[in-house]
Amino acid sequence: MRLVPVVLPLLVLVLAACNREPPTPPAAAAPATPKAAVASTEPHRFSPSINSADFAAHVRTLSSDEFEGRAPGSIGERATTTYLKDQFERLGLSPGNNGSFFQRVQMVETTALPGSALSITVGGTTQNLKIGTDAVLGTRTAKTEITADDSELVFVGYGVVAPEADWNDYEGLDVKGKTVVILVNDPGFLRGDETLFKGRAMTYYGRWTYKFEEAARQGALGALIVHDTEPAAYGWDVVRNSWSGVQFDLTPADDPEPRLDFQGWLSDDAATKLFAAAGQDLAALKLRADARGFVAQPLNATVDVTLTSSIAYKASENVVAVLPGASNANEAVLYMAHWDHLGKHEGEPGDNIYNGAIDNATGVAGVLEIAEAMVAQEPAPARSVIFLVPTLEESGLLGSRYFVAHPTMPLTGIKAVINMDAMFVGGRTANVGVVGSGQSNLEDALAEAIAPQDRVITPEATPEKGFYFRSDHFNFARRGVPALYAKSGNDLRDGGAAAGDAMARDYVDNRYHKPGDEFDPAWTFEGTIEDLQALYAVGLRVAAGEFEPAWRDDSEFKAAGDALRDANAAPAVP
Repeated sequence: MRLVPVVLPLLVLVLAACNREPPTPPAAAAPATPKAAVASTEPHRFSPSINSADFAAHVRTLSSDEFEGRAPGSIGERATTTYLKDQFERLGLSPGNNGSFFQRVQMVETTALPGSALSITVGGTTQNLKIGTDAVLGTRTAKTEITADDSELVFVGYGVVAPEADWNDYEGLDVKGKTVVILVNDPGFLRGDETLFKGRAMTYYGRWTYKFEEAARQGALGALIVHDTEPAAYGWDVVRNSWSGVQFDLTPADDPEPRLDFQGWLSDDAATKLFAAAGQDLAALKLRADARGFVAQPLNATVDVTLTSSIAYKASENVVAVLPGASNANEAVLYMAHWDHLGKHEGEPGDNIYNGAIDNATGVAGVLEIAEAMVAQEPAPARSVIFLVPTLEESGLLGSRYFVAHPTMPLTGIKAVINMDAMFVGGRTANVGVVGSGQSNLEDALAEAIAPQDRVITPEATPEKGFYFRSDHFNFARRGVPALYAKSGNDLRDGGAAAGDAMARDYVDNRYHKPGDEFDPAWTFEGTIEDLQALYAVGLRVAAGEFEPAWRDDSEFKAAGDALRDANAAPAVP
């Protein structure tokens, strides 16, 4: 397939979906009942085809003021989940969760309280780091009190264990009870070494979430990432803001992966001073860690942590429906789009409803349109088709993470995931943008689907920023399920890249995460419908058993995918 470089709009639209830092907290729970089940602005008769009128009707309803911005735990949640249930029932779909269309997602809110402290002792001298200025600190343990006394500090470079890349920063190292200090992004980034990992494109090994996960798997007590603006792709203010106030997570019981007692970041200035006090040159160590042959470096320093937090438990709901397969119901393709947005900001002057028309009423409408077409498909798909509309995406992809931890079908049976988030509503384009391009052969199926539309695949402009890891499909990818995230590119049929750039800038300036993200009757959906038809075609090939999704050999998710495949092939244990 022909690849053309993507410019501003795909990048901006990716940023303008929900792939950003920091996550936005959900509203406080408000167990209220909506005044009515769901009402569209005027009656609408839906048809089986994927079409603009039906799509617009869903978007208009979901983003109406009656839905109050669809905040988890609010009357807007009740209106939204009721609407989704009603639509899935209208289509004759089956409840997707043991006889229910709903999957309850338990979450824990953790707020670090004043008085939390982090100090580092080197050569008998103690440095007290200022929280927010020198460091940020948090815990995922759901414990109110965390303490660490004299935990040894070890610099582990990028903190990566990647057998397929012949890379192990923890080789021969026992970090149990210790605190690891880690660099952000992938090995080779600072040197610009294109031979390591994927060169300029960030892999999941480069994401900060992976660093903490791997440190926990290695048995570390805590982990601190050294902030550096260029490899992180955001400044210290983003880190400080995202780690301030309430933090949201699944409960340890619902997400039982290993967790560190504490985790956080060091500012580059604070880390430089720490390494200097330990007789080390941080800049030189960064370069050593950036090349093969690096060996972890004890810092001859210890860290003390006191972390006091308030803990609260709340819940929201995923919505799940399924079209059972005609002959192979135990396998499926899964379509998804998050339903939640930012809600109603009481006390804010003027328009205080964050309607979220583009983000992400468009994605939800896309799922409903594809569901309508799948129900009418003849012959019926051999495999099942799951329609997942998760909650709490804006709070850190929590709804989809819960689903992956508690799947309604074993993950071994889910052959592909297709995600829709903040779809383009500005007209037809000559290109389709793939976020995280090069990960799986689903892009091959997409390229074939858009060829009759006279369109081409466009890779993202800034792969080093890791946007593939910042939307709901990622939770499936990291468990090995091939996942596709694609939408219209920038090259408009009417106006070209200049017009596409202007639309993208207008969206970010006037709509993204603002009350201005409202339904606009002037929108044109011809391009959106082409996107949906292409994504429908990809999913239908998988559902029909005509196409087998697989990770590329150089994908960091291939090992997880191979493990899923092997688990599926293994005989049942009596």
